[in-house]
Amino acid sequence: MKRIASLALALSLSSLSQISHAADSFKVCWSIYVGWMPWAYGAEQGIVKKWGEKYGIDIDVVQINDYVESINQYSAGEFDACTMTNMDALTIPAAGGVDSTALVVGDFSNGNDGVVLKGKKSLADIKGQNVNLVELSVSHYLLARGLETVGLSEKDVTVVNTSDADMVAVYGTKDVTSVVTWNPLLSEIESMPNSNKVFDSSQIPGEIIDLLVINTETLKANPKLGKALVGAWYEIMGLMSGTDAAATKAKTAMAVASGTDLAGYEAQLASTKMFYTAADALALTNSKELVETMKNVASFSFDHGLLGEGAPDAGFIGIEMPAGTFGDSGNIMFRFDPTYMQMAADGKL
Repeated sequence: MKRIASLALALSLSSLSQISHAADSFKVCWSIYVGWMPWAYGAEQGIVKKWGEKYGIDIDVVQINDYVESINQYSAGEFDACTMTNMDALTIPAAGGVDSTALVVGDFSNGNDGVVLKGKKSLADIKGQNVNLVELSVSHYLLARGLETVGLSEKDVTVVNTSDADMVAVYGTKDVTSVVTWNPLLSEIESMPNSNKVFDSSQIPGEIIDLLVINTETLKANPKLGKALVGAWYEIMGLMSGTDAAATKAKTAMAVASGTDLAGYEAQLASTKMFYTAADALALTNSKELVETMKNVASFSFDHGLLGEGAPDAGFIGIEMPAGTFGDSGNIMFRFDPTYMQMAADGKL
């Protein structure tokens, strides 16, 4: 299983989690997703470069075509920061011994992740089917949560591990009848003949959170990197949240870079709860609901063996949040740190 392999990789390379780079040079990786396209735009337009120069550092923003591979590379120490979801941050770098911090809480999926059936219109019809998804990812989590709503469980289906890079092509074959994936792949698959989205993340709001995650040691040693990245992010958010020509230009560029057009990208944004301001992001980051969400995520992860072979329970890995810590406070490996978002909210970057 690819995710288990990636966990083993992170475990074996956790000692390399800090990149050997010049003190003022850093690398960030991202993969295609509606909520992460702003990083591509920010790099292309020189916004990230500008903020790096403000703090006397160089930031290289790199696209990785395979989502899981991007997290593997971050976990192995090849990047200082990487875009990923809350669950994947827990189960890959954190579980692999790489202390990681959610620097930017960018959005939560509000329909951008979904279950699609071919020729069937009810989630209950998934019983007995093979389901193609990125195994042990948020897609798997979404499937499990969805199955609960129709009185089914994972034993009622057969999960087929499929790379996100292959998902659209695989769904186009005759034998594949069910997939779980995220946008822009979800929209493309849903538009194919005889396809029906039967469950999506809007039915579990606030549980699939999209982040920029940074190596905690790197952030502690280089607070200027945190300031530059957060500053760049909210400048981009300010641009794309407007109603003027600059906003249209920015979103059009993001659309093209993700393989769609402006209308398609706007549709994806409509099913995403974007936090365009730091204040909005802080409301979720500081909430008690986040603690409950991470408890649910940790429980799913433990049940699927994602917290490591020696994990005795769902609280094996400590998750530090402003409203409280879930799990072992002596083994904190994943942190939601509002410090830099608060600086942005206060105009202090």
